[in-house]
Amino acid sequence: MSDEYDLDTGPDPATFAATAAEPDIDEEADDPVYAVGVGPGNQEYLTPRGRRAVRDADVVVGFTTVVEFVEDLTDADLLTCGYKDEAEALEAFGERVADGEAGTAVAMGDPNHSGYQFVGKVQDTVQREAAARAVDPRPVRVIPGISSLQMAASRARTPMEDTEFVTLHKSGDLEADMERLAGAVDDRHLLVLPRPYDRMPGDIAAFLLERGADPDLEAIVLEKLTHEDEQIHRFTLAELSAHAGGSGPDETPFSDLVVLAVRQPVTERQD
Repeated sequence: MSDEYDLDTGPDPATFAATAAEPDIDEEADDPVYAVGVGPGNQEYLTPRGRRAVRDADVVVGFTTVVEFVEDLTDADLLTCGYKDEAEALEAFGERVADGEAGTAVAMGDPNHSGYQFVGKVQDTVQREAAARAVDPRPVRVIPGISSLQMAASRARTPMEDTEFVTLHKSGDLEADMERLAGAVDDRHLLVLPRPYDRMPGDIAAFLLERGADPDLEAIVLEKLTHEDEQIHRFTLAELSAHAGGSGPDETPFSDLVVLAVRQPVTERQD
């Protein structure tokens, strides 16, 4: 993959990250670069292994709001970015890793739930910068974290084995992902990570109703989970659809830190 890509036409960095299984890594000998899930926004949910990877780094890269969450845990140089300057920050990170520094990239939650585009960009940058310096690329090791998705499954009591999970929190076309939701809504719980702000909970509810979903299904919007201002909003699917439409933060009652759970009725087992 090159750094010139279009997420609507490919190649998608998430696909690049998932091309092959992670190689066998001896963490002492191979000195990997870490891609760490730092949890849902409360340091009590940051795993000890993730904390150590952040603490021991020489350089940490990630989106500004994520890096701020862990900045007091490390003396590393912090490379922060937004979407517009992400490529520049990752290039600087890759250069320093290729020069032998210990590097850790941080993403909110768990990279395995909604962060493979970021993991792919990190891995691609590490490989390209190593090639530019004619050195062996260091492997990238993912350290999973606790995700808001896992918190939502707990709050909504939607066992993962009975649930269809779809992330819309990514760039690019979402048609196939929306179709997965429509295909599962009749017989499975749904857990959805919405995309701010064009695929918010109300938009998803309206789409599911258009595809024939039961308007009386319970729809729970779980907002800012584990934060001090955590809120849980309960609707029917029809009630939630009233919040469809809009494309900005002022056109939805919900923040960008939300998970949508749509629950199937559960019949009590008769013993």
